[in-house]
Parts: sequence; structure tokens; C-alpha cells
Amino acid sequence: ISGGSQESSLRSTMMLSYGRRLCISRSRRLVRRFSTKSRNGFGGSVRLGIMGLGAFLSGYLGGLASRRLEMAAGNAHVEESKENSESAGNDTQWKEVLNRCIPAIVTIKVANTRGFDTENPGSSQATGFIVDKERGIILTNRHVVGSGPVVAEAIFQNHEEVSLRPIYRDPVHDFGFFQFDPKDVRHMDLHEIPLKPDHVQVGLEIRVVGNNAGEKLSILQGTLARLDRQAPSYGLNSFNDFNTFYYQAASSTSGGSSGSPVLDKTGSAVALNAAGKIGTASSFYLPLDRVKRALELIQAGKYVSRGTLETTFLYRSFDTLRRLGLPDEIEGEMRRGNSPKEGMLVVSHLVHKGPAYEKLRPGDIVYRINNEPITKFVPLEEIFDSNVKKDLKISVVRDTKVVTVTVSVENLHDITPKELLEAGDGVFNNLSYHQARNYNIPLKNAGVYVADPGYSFLQVGIVQGTIIKSIDGRPTPDLKSFEDILSSIPSGTNVAMRISHVRQPQRETIVIPTIDRRWHNMIRRERDDATGKWHATEVSFPRQRKVPTPIEKGTSAMETGKTDAEKLVAKSLVRVTFSIPMLVDGLHGRYYHGTGLVCDAKNGLVVVDRNTVPTALGDVNLRFGTSFDIPGKVIYVHPIHNLSVIRYDPKLVENVPVQSATLDQSEASAGDPSWLKTEGRRHLHIVGLAGTKRRGQRLVSRSGQFENTQLNFPLPTPPRYQDQNLDFISMEGNTGELQDGVIVSTKSKEVVAYWASFYIQVQNRHRETYLGIPA
Repeated sequence: ISGGSQESSLRSTMMLSYGRRLCISRSRRLVRRFSTKSRNGFGGSVRLGIMGLGAFLSGYLGGLASRRLEMAAGNAHVEESKENSESAGNDTQWKEVLNRCIPAIVTIKVANTRGFDTENPGSSQATGFIVDKERGIILTNRHVVGSGPVVAEAIFQNHEEVSLRPIYRDPVHDFGFFQFDPKDVRHMDLHEIPLKPDHVQVGLEIRVVGNNAGEKLSILQGTLARLDRQAPSYGLNSFNDFNTFYYQAASSTSGGSSGSPVLDKTGSAVALNAAGKIGTASSFYLPLDRVKRALELIQAGKYVSRGTLETTFLYRSFDTLRRLGLPDEIEGEMRRGNSPKEGMLVVSHLVHKGPAYEKLRPGDIVYRINNEPITKFVPLEEIFDSNVKKDLKISVVRDTKVVTVTVSVENLHDITPKELLEAGDGVFNNLSYHQARNYNIPLKNAGVYVADPGYSFLQVGIVQGTIIKSIDGRPTPDLKSFEDILSSIPSGTNVAMRISHVRQPQRETIVIPTIDRRWHNMIRRERDDATGKWHATEVSFPRQRKVPTPIEKGTSAMETGKTDAEKLVAKSLVRVTFSIPMLVDGLHGRYYHGTGLVCDAKNGLVVVDRNTVPTALGDVNLRFGTSFDIPGKVIYVHPIHNLSVIRYDPKLVENVPVQSATLDQSEASAGDPSWLKTEGRRHLHIVGLAGTKRRGQRLVSRSGQFENTQLNFPLPTPPRYQDQNLDFISMEGNTGELQDGVIVSTKSKEVVAYWASFYIQVQNRHRETYLGIPA
């Protein structure tokens, strides 16, 4: 007992002793007083007898009260000891449970190697626990197992690591299974945690054990408060669970605890931790009814059948159902029975043109399926899963009337993507049931979903979530037709693609990407759940590359310029775009554009800065005038300074009036501060090209005060190229929309400096600045 309890018991004992002594003392005084009065005769004797009896009774009753108080204090002491004993026993029980279960709980490290469906490439940590130690099966969340290619490993509590392979991920619910070879664990005995979904009840004391907040092992306690919470929503462009209840408790789980077991006092898992609400202590757990069924089928080597009507159901209480038109007699029928019922299922959403489309309606109350009353999610899914590709008679309450329809159950695995196509560094797959449900898009003949646009397709505005509907007028309703059409197109060909986006499926547009297979092959990958691997097959395509055609005369014009400075270099400036298929040398981006200066039109040599062409690995395109792009090649990248040289084929621009620029290489213009201040204000101008491919390009110029500058740029992190030890020419004030270009002198009619872009890092922030590199 605690110190406070000891003090209370001692105080009670002292009060009882004082009361007993007080009663005895009063009795003795009364006896002595009446004994002296007995000499006065008979009346005195009577009074003495009466008073003596009173004294006796007073003492007896006082002692009796004292004993009762003593007994009450003793009972309180016993109850306190009992409570403390129960608390100690409870702690001991939990300690035994945790010691038994913790060896079965592992930290999972996962790397998503490619984008697929709603998932992005990247790495993460989570939790899992062994549910079959003989077969090495680990249970965790679906969003941990993933639907695409993954590389995973499990770390046990003794720091042993084993490789994992995914063997099952549920198409709808947030659970999946990894498997490892039990022989790989050599330094500890394996344990497993049994699944007991029937142990769940409101008020159940639980422990959530896992890699919470990346701490490898955390033990969080809680009490189950709700067993009928709606499944949490993670946003439109992601996986979302539905058609199931979730449990809720205030256990404060966070990142890394996904897949943790929710344990009861028997050491059994009663739920699977799945999510939490940011900023609160609320945590959400997936029930294990369907998890246990899937595990038992996998253990028996059987197929895990999953059925669907492409319909989302919600559970609603009877007060809400009355507003939807539920008759009193049906409510009474549902309330009666062996198990109490507080509500029924309601149709919430149907996928456009799905099996139940135009047969069921939002707001329909599910009454019976094949004449069996269905009011909960578990029996609903039991019927769907056991009747795949069969017809069901579904009776619903609609506008106070019972309506019966016949609906065919679809195989949920058939509408869940399990193959992908890699092309141009992009990843493509069939539209998934989740995305069709999220955006109300028909699954059949919907088009090809872009999981990752990659190198080639991102350049023309194709992004994740794009749906490709046709290529050069040929429909692409599914991945197979997309592959057949794409594999027949030679590399270097420009094709017209009709696309839309899942957010706006009715809004279509045309883009023209270049099919380029110089950097990336076409590969088809198909998932094999038996082995956990993705089998790769290289797709054949025409090996010849389309030869670029020269620009026809009169189809592309170069600006002549509005000012004297612009006219001097109007036919010597070109727009250069550069794209990098693989990031190297610590580069910060994959796509660059800038202004190039034609220094040798005869040999096709163009000078640019290294913030336009930072490396030799990439594709170069040059735009002369406003209409056509021609390819180029990087032939030199200065190892120290901010200059690169590219070459193009002069024959391709024979019909375009391209001229070589004249460079002013006098020492006065290169570094004399007085010359810059006197001649610069009157005769020096910056000339460049403004705009982009979509907005076109135009000549712009600006004059100002120039001066000689020497700068030392800070070293970047991570290490990458940074110009040093060079005299620069700077201009005071803002150059506005003018970016890179050249500094020309209207007096000498020559190019004084190349106005280059410098990419610098200052205190973990990146910015561009523009300085002149003397000619």
C-alpha cells in the first residue's frame, strides 16, 4: 500500500482508541458519583441502579462502535491492497505478453523502385509481424507492400536482416503479406502472433507495438473506443480503403507504425494499425476478419478470391435510414434477431458503367442479398468473395419500396493492375479500380494511365495522372494496344497524342512528344505473386532512327531586330534546349533552356553557358527563328568556366539566314573599368531572347551602367560545378524579362561579352544570377 494509505489507517486506529477510552472513563465517573448517593435511602438506590445501567450501556455501545470502526478501516485496507494487487497482476500480465510478442514484430524497410498506379518511387519504413513462423509470412499494410515493384527487408529485434518478397496485397483493404525464408534467421527462435478478430469489444485495453516514429520499438497503450468508424480517406490521388469498418483508439501512433499489431492481454492481434489523424491522438485500425480469411487460404495454397460490384457502401444508423425512406416494418424486422442491429448498409457511389451501374442507385438501402438479410460489411464481402463471376439477387429499399435487381459479381483482381510498360523512362499501366472510383471514370476502354511520365514525355507536359487515349489517331484503350502502337514507331519520330487527366477526364488536348529510344528501351513487366517478382520482357521496335529533314525555305524566319544593338546579333542568336536522361554530377534538374551565340555558322558552332548545357550527357535542340527545332551535339564543356560549345549540321539551316557573330577581343573591353564606365553607358547593350517554346521567342535588349566585377561564389552542397577565378562584367539594376544573351557594342559593332546565367547556392537556397564573360 502507498504511504498515504498507511497514514490514513494509522489515523483511523488512533481515533478508535481515543473513543474507547472516553467511554470507559465516563462509565467509571458515573459509578463513583452514584455510589456516594446510595446512603440517602431507597430513592438514591433506584437512581444509582438506573444511572449505573446507563453507564454500562454507554460503555458497551461505545466499545461496539469502536470495533465496527476498526472493522471498516480494516476492510478499506484490504480493498486497497486488493486493487494494488490487481494492478500489479495486470502489469505482470502485460509484461509476459510483450515478452512473448516482441520477438515476432519486425521493422520493414521498403524501396519502391518505380512509380506504379498511385504510388511514387521512394523508400520508407514500417512495421510488420509474423503470423506464420513455419512459412515465414509477415502481415503488414497494403500501402507498405505496395502494388508495384518493391525491394524490402525485415529487421528483427536482435538486428538480424532478411530479404522479403511480397506474396499478396489486397485489392481494396489495407493489408498485405510479405514472406521470408525462416532458414535465414539463424540467431533467434521465431515467434508468431495469432489473429483473433473475435476478441474485439469496446473498452478493450490494447497495446500497439511497432516502429513508431522510426524508433524501431515503441509500446503505445490505448482503449478501443469505436468499432464502427468509417474508413479513413487519404486523398483523391491515392489508395483509399472502403467497404469496411475501422476501429479507433487514442494511442497516438505516427509514421513508421503502419502494420503494427494491436495486441490484447492474451497476446493475440485483434486489429492492424493503419493510420492516425495528424494533430490528434486518434489512431485507426483495420479489422482482421478478411485478413484471417486471406491468410488461411494462402496457408492452404488456395486462390484468394475477391469479388466486387464496383460499388461503395456506407453504414448508416436507423435514424438516418428513416430519412431515406426505410419503412417501419423493415426496421422492426432488422432490429429483431439474435444480434442487435443499429443500422444498415447504403449505396454511396457506383463506378460509371460498372456491373451495378443503372441497377443500383446512390441512397439505396441494402435489404437482402439472395434472400439473406445483410446489414454489415463482413457478411457483404463474404457473399461477394464466394460468388465471383456469378449473379446475385439484391433487394434494396428505394423510395419506401423494395426493389430487386440481378447483378453479376466482378473479379476484383481483374481490375487491379499487375503489369506495366516502361517507355522513354516513363511507366504506364491500365487504369486501376481505385483511380476510376476516385474520379468516377469508366474502367473499360478508359485509356492508358501514366504512373510516371519519365524523361521523354514530361517534356511535352504529360504528367502523372494523365490518360493517353490515342496515338496518331489510333485508339489506346488498354496497355496492350498502347504497346503495339508505340513499338511500331521509329525512334526520333514526332507523334500526336490525345490525352486528358483523371481530374478532368472530359477535357482533352493534343501533345506532340518525340519518340526517342536512344537512352531507354521498351520493357514490359508482369507481376508474379507466387514468387513476388516482376518478370521483364524487352519489347522489340524499329532500330532505325528517323533522319532530321532540313528546314524548308520560307518556313522559318529570324527576327531582324528593332534597335541597332538587336540588328547586330539578330541572326546569330538561337534558342537552345537541353535535357538530361539521367542525373549526373550533382545536377539540380533535367531540363534547361537558354540563349546560344552562333560563333561559326560554317561549321555550326554555338556557345552557351553551363547553366544551359551543364554536361555532355543529354539531348540538344536548337531553334532558329520561330518555327523549327533541329538536333545538336555537345562537343565541349569547359572544365572550369561557365562555357559549353555545341554543334549542329549547317545543311539543316541552309535556307535560314544564319550569321556568325563577331567577337571583340580587345583588352580595353575585357577589363578596363574606365572604358566600361565611359563607353559602356553610351554604346553597350544586352541583347537576348525572351519567351519559351509555348509562347514563342523574341529579341529584347536593355542598356545600363556596366562595371568590372570579381566574384567568388560559395561552394554548393552536394558538390557540383561552380565557376571561380574569372573577371566578370555586371550591370546595375534589374534586367527585367531579359535573361541570358550577349553584350554588344554599337560603336565597334562587335560582341563584347557573353551574358551568362550562373546557378549559385547561398545558405541552402538556390538562385540564378547573370554576369558577362568577356569575349
